[in-house]
Amino acid sequence: MNPHLLLIDALNLIRRIYAVDANQSHHSDEHMLKACCTRVAHACKKLLATTNATHAIAVFDGDKSWRYHFYKNYKHSRAPMPQILKEALPHFKSAIESTGIVVFEPTNDEADDIIATLAHKAASNQINNTIVSTDKGFLPHLSAHIEIYDYFKKQHLTRQHIKERFAVEQHKLIDFWALAGDKTNDIPGVKGIGIKSAQQLVNQYNTLEDALDDESLSPRLQKKLADDIDMFVISKQLVSLRTDIHLGFSLKQLRLN
Repeated sequence: MNPHLLLIDALNLIRRIYAVDANQSHHSDEHMLKACCTRVAHACKKLLATTNATHAIAVFDGDKSWRYHFYKNYKHSRAPMPQILKEALPHFKSAIESTGIVVFEPTNDEADDIIATLAHKAASNQINNTIVSTDKGFLPHLSAHIEIYDYFKKQHLTRQHIKERFAVEQHKLIDFWALAGDKTNDIPGVKGIGIKSAQQLVNQYNTLEDALDDESLSPRLQKKLADDIDMFVISKQLVSLRTDIHLGFSLKQLRLN
């Protein structure tokens, strides 16, 4: 069997399943959490079967990552995890481990950076892998060896999906988000540049420098870009996932028994 690495964005999976159960359940919190753990374990088993994985890992977020130090307002308006869920995380980790999947919680790094690093490390060794997450930040990394799967919609995401959702090509996503910003993560983008203007700019120009050098570009847009170019650079770093995190373990240690 050809090797296949399954990469699960653990909190993304857990929080979405928890949100459904917390809204629908009429039982005690203890009963609801137990049922939720069972559903997460079931989801992991289905993912193992769906992907025919030979290696697997579920990655949690560490404490404050480099982004929080780099930009003080990063995710500052995001609602904190419900305390009841936070306290139950050890039970969810045990539920995932019961399926044979390795659980990893870094000290400081975000799960997205760890997963992107693992995906690229595997791809560089010609190993196919599947990232399971609904986080759009993984979309720029879709490639011949890296698949992205939405467990809740039961679909693999494609370049066509990207084009239909964002109206830009995959390789323009980073610049698009850096221009328009990302409200869900409190990434500012360029002041005064909305989604439509960002789409126009990335579809019309190869680089932001090309836009600034084009005398035919609207003076209003040029001024916005010139005035806030520093925030474009900052936002671009924030929306870019790292693929060079030191992991401290090898792919061999993720093999399923």
